[in-house]
Amino acid sequence: MLTLAYLGPTGTYTEAAALAYCNWLERSCGTQGKLVPHPSISQTLEALLTRTCDLAVIPIENSIQGSVTVSLDRFWEKEHLQVQQALVLPIHHALISRGGGLDEIKTVYSHPQALAQCQHWLERQLPQVSLHSTNSTAEALQYLQDATVGAIASERAAQLYDLPILAHAINDHRDNCTRFWVVRAWERDIPLPQAPGRPYLSLAFSLPQNSPGALLNPLQVLANYGINMTRIESRPTKRLLGEYLFFVDVDAPDDEAILPEAIAHLRKCTEILKVFGCYTVLNVGPGSSE
Repeated sequence: MLTLAYLGPTGTYTEAAALAYCNWLERSCGTQGKLVPHPSISQTLEALLTRTCDLAVIPIENSIQGSVTVSLDRFWEKEHLQVQQALVLPIHHALISRGGGLDEIKTVYSHPQALAQCQHWLERQLPQVSLHSTNSTAEALQYLQDATVGAIASERAAQLYDLPILAHAINDHRDNCTRFWVVRAWERDIPLPQAPGRPYLSLAFSLPQNSPGALLNPLQVLANYGINMTRIESRPTKRLLGEYLFFVDVDAPDDEAILPEAIAHLRKCTEILKVFGCYTVLNVGPGSSE
């Protein structure tokens, strides 16, 4: 049995993604998983590096609000992390409260991504409420102690904690979904299958200097090898203002021999290059980013 760390507590969307992965894993190869919640993304990944779990599941990107920056930052800061599998999960938020109606709600708690994904709905339906951030959507439920407080979380979370739902599917965009990474420590050789589909490669790099063409050079390497870039995002290096590192996703080339050669050339025009892994994407059914 494999142990999977995830951003808890029970009832988060990350738990739903971890459960979906465990179900797929059991169907695919008969391997069972045990889920262990952690209070933050950092602690979830730390559990993996200290070998108190076999795998970790973290949210990485939302289709509306973009990347989960804490996940990107921690992935860059920590060593020996490898992406085993990506999952895409539909996200449908609910407003949960012990109050009798929307007119009673004065305060709403949730994860910052969830609050942002419901921003227009909140502005229309609850324009006067005070918004407060929590580490996860499920953590917000602990504040539901009187009728004036609401929390944004999943319908599944409301059912798990036996809490009333005032409104459902309140996210501003119907096709809201979040991509998660199933992560392993690279030195641990755990034989696991990957879902069928086209493989992607994720990497990140910093530049040797802030000068004309500094970013163009590594991107030109990808172009020269015919590698299609599907995503690029910058994050501060946290060293100097205006200095950035770049997270890049690409389509893994059909010719596997190209990749080591391209990565060798990338190392020559970057300061630090980290390859996070080659993986496929598992699309899971309706369920319940953070």
